[in-house]
This record gives sequence, C-alpha cells and structure tokens, in this order.
Amino acid sequence: MAANYLNLPKSITWNNGTLTLLDQTQLPIKTVFEEQHHIEQVWDSIKQLKVRGAPAIGVAGAYGLVLSLKDKTHLNSRDLLRTIEKNAAYLDSARPTAVNLKWALTRLVELANSLADRPSAEICDRLEQEAMQIHTEDRQLCRGIGAQGLPLIQPNMGILTHCNAGSLATSELGTATAPMYLAHERGISFKVYADETRPLLQGSRLTSWELQQAGIDVTLLCDNMAAHIMSQGLIDLVIVGTDRVAANGDVANKIGTLGVAILANHFNIPFYVACPYSTIDFATAKGDSIVIEERGETEVTHFGLRRTAPDNIQYRNPAFDVTPHHLVTGIITERGIVQAPFESNLQQLYAA
Repeated sequence: MAANYLNLPKSITWNNGTLTLLDQTQLPIKTVFEEQHHIEQVWDSIKQLKVRGAPAIGVAGAYGLVLSLKDKTHLNSRDLLRTIEKNAAYLDSARPTAVNLKWALTRLVELANSLADRPSAEICDRLEQEAMQIHTEDRQLCRGIGAQGLPLIQPNMGILTHCNAGSLATSELGTATAPMYLAHERGISFKVYADETRPLLQGSRLTSWELQQAGIDVTLLCDNMAAHIMSQGLIDLVIVGTDRVAANGDVANKIGTLGVAILANHFNIPFYVACPYSTIDFATAKGDSIVIEERGETEVTHFGLRRTAPDNIQYRNPAFDVTPHHLVTGIITERGIVQAPFESNLQQLYAA
C-alpha cells in the first residue's frame, strides 16, 4: 500500500539557512507555510502553536537558536557563548511543559561550550550542523517507535488516540501515529477514533485530517463520547503521545489524557504512550513536579471567534494533565516497549 503519509506537509523545513514552519493554527482549512526571520518570531510561533508537538518544538527551537546567530559571527567566542545561553533561555520560555524544547536547546548550548576555544564562525556552523542532526534523528526515532509499536496493532482493531501525536507534531510519522502509519502501509485493516481534544481541537483539526489524508479509516469523536464508544466494545487499544515522561513513568500529555487513561483502565483496554528518548526526563522524579502550562482565557471562553461563556467568568485553562504510571500499560520507545516497573526499566533501557 502506498505510503501516503509521505505526502503530508512537513511541519518544519530548513533549507540553506532558511527556517520555514507550517502554520498549524490554519489547518485543516488552509495549508500555509511561514518563513521565520528572527528569534522573536520563532518564540511566538512556538507559543501560539503554529508549530507544536513536543518533538517538533524541540527541532524548531534548535533551528531558532541557530537563526538567532546569523549576524553574530563577528562576536568574540566569549560574547557569542553568552548570547547563545541567553537566546536559548528565551526560546525555552515559550512553553514550559514539553521537555524536548529544553533538551534540544541544552544540547546546542553544551556543544557551544565545548567549542569555546574555536572561532565564532566555526561555533555557529557546528551548531547549525547539530540542529540538522537533531532534525534527522527525530525522523529516525519516529520510525523506530513505529517499528516497536507495530505488533500492537492487530487486524480489525479499534484504536483511540487523543490530541495530535502525528506527523504534524514531529518531523515524520509521528509518535502515537507511527505504528498506525506502518500498519496501514502493510495492509493491516484497523479503525482509528480521534478525540477532538478541546479547547484547541488538535484531534479534530490535525489528527483526523492527517490520518484521512493518508488514507487511514478515522472517525472523529467529541471528547466526552470516548466512554460511550468504549462501552460499546469498539476500542481495543489506546495510543497517545506525551510531552514529558518523569523518571517513574508518570506522563504529561494534552489535557484530557488522564480521563482517557482512567476510562481505559475501567474498561480493561490497554493504554500505551509513545515517545522518543528525548521526551524522558530522568531529572524529574515524579509527575507532580512537572510544570503545567496555563494558557489564555479565550481558548476556553470562545469557540473560534464566537464567545460561548459569560463576560467576566472565572476560568482555568491547563494545557496538560499528568497520567500516573499505574494507569500506563507500556511506553513505546524507539528501543522497545517499556513496562512496569517503569523507573528501573527506563533506566536500564537508556543506561548507555
């Protein structure tokens, strides 16, 4: 079967020093690509979810840091390193929950510091090469996740996913969707149910769109329909992505994931989380230490441009929730599927 996912628009491209992002806020109505010309624009693109998904914002952040150094090669290496550290901290402030952004920026900062005795132009060139390597690795990691998760997908299964952990959230294939794309490529018949994912509808606008474009059988659900669909026996497997995995296996993902995990546990449905190693944060012991991003009022009080709540209403808008590890059947990584006890098994898998 043709690999239709290869025809999906790329969330990030880097071509001869030019960074271009797919503006995902305009999907599925319009496919708009936006060149990024300065670090403030990249910060805003990450903050406004023009580029989103933990792996993708890590890649975008790395390129954004490189972009910020285009006119800095005249600096001496000491001043250049200070600029790199300052700009990395600025980009990292765009979104606090997904650890891939900090991971990618830290990787570049550490490389720059290791080259402190080199000319500034060489440091900038090496950072560009490293950002491109992070981008390439992301494609490889997603393919590895797909290969490891592929055996989970059996003929005629119903699979539920939440938010968008797809090709649009990464460099290619996605995390949660990677096994689905590879299963579809091999002719395995299955059906995907995509939660719409309020308040920003990433499941509706993005996941259902990209799966449909790839020729996968997908049905869109409102978030509060999941329990009913599960009760009818239509869901055999849940696969979601994650923005950060704590050392003990707790997972932070788009708001609503915790509810899906609780429902899956109630209906005895396996609940899997897919992510690359860059999403595993061994420095965070448990999920309750993860900073949860709170977003603005209009995402909750409006549906599109229409106000749907009273004026001056109190609101909450956490962008993520944390699913405790005891509700997770397994974590699909590029090296294998990790199961409980997560803390020791994650450490063992990534000891190298």
